Amino acid sequence: MTRLRIMILCGRSARHLHVANALCRAGEALAIVQETGGEWNLKKTLKKLRPDNLFRKAWRWLRDRRRYTGNPEAKFFFPDGEPRLDRPELVREVTHINHPEVVKLARDLQPDLICVFGTSLIRGELLQEGRLGIVNLHGGLSPEYRGADCTFWALYNGEPEKIGCTLHYIDAGIDTGRLIAHISPEVCEGDSELVLFWRAVQDSAEVYAEAVARLAQGEQLGRVQPGRGHLYQVKDRGLLHERALAAQLAAGMLKGMALPRRVNWFANGTVKEQNT
Repeated sequence: MTRLRIMILCGRSARHLHVANALCRAGEALAIVQETGGEWNLKKTLKKLRPDNLFRKAWRWLRDRRRYTGNPEAKFFFPDGEPRLDRPELVREVTHINHPEVVKLARDLQPDLICVFGTSLIRGELLQEGRLGIVNLHGGLSPEYRGADCTFWALYNGEPEKIGCTLHYIDAGIDTGRLIAHISPEVCEGDSELVLFWRAVQDSAEVYAEAVARLAQGEQLGRVQPGRGHLYQVKDRGLLHERALAAQLAAGMLKGMALPRRVNWFANGTVKEQNT
């Protein structure tokens, strides 16, 4: 069976390791590049030091410290042990994903496909690498939910049926490239934002691996997105939004909810839905 030569770009959280492991099983992994920091310049530094941004970052840090006490994400994705990569020998660490070292590595390895999940935006020369291009797993249903915190916003907007992830090709925009698949997780009464997001990622890891296998067989996947939708930014989510959603959930927004897992594939200009 033909296997694509893939280069994986990802973060270091448990969810990123889970997806990377699925990809390693689906293709011939050449390298796993993990981003350890971010790209900095004077303009970005000054922006982050503004009082409003410092307050927002402090508030998010405190919120996430509460939510992640006991490392629930690790237990969700690796219930039988510590989070781990199946192929740790392939790891290359970089301070930011657009570092010249990553571009050079891609040119040296000549992967068929570059697979991305959980990094900062791909920019510049790296966009030209990968024989078949670059594919990304985004934590929202594009184009309607692009950007950050998309599970939160789908719940906040009263649209739990629009929770999910998008598998798409990367272009110069933010989550705007050609669609490969929409993955919507099971949604049940009592689910939280984090569990819904993690469930979507867990389901998406299987779909990502399937997409790699289908591309290896020469299948033409991808369809232009129908419009620009909405781009949510980290700064859009504030304490008042958090409280409003908490009140909605406490009032029974998901009461009686039983949405099944759904996958929509975009191939040859058509959409094929699978309910599982």
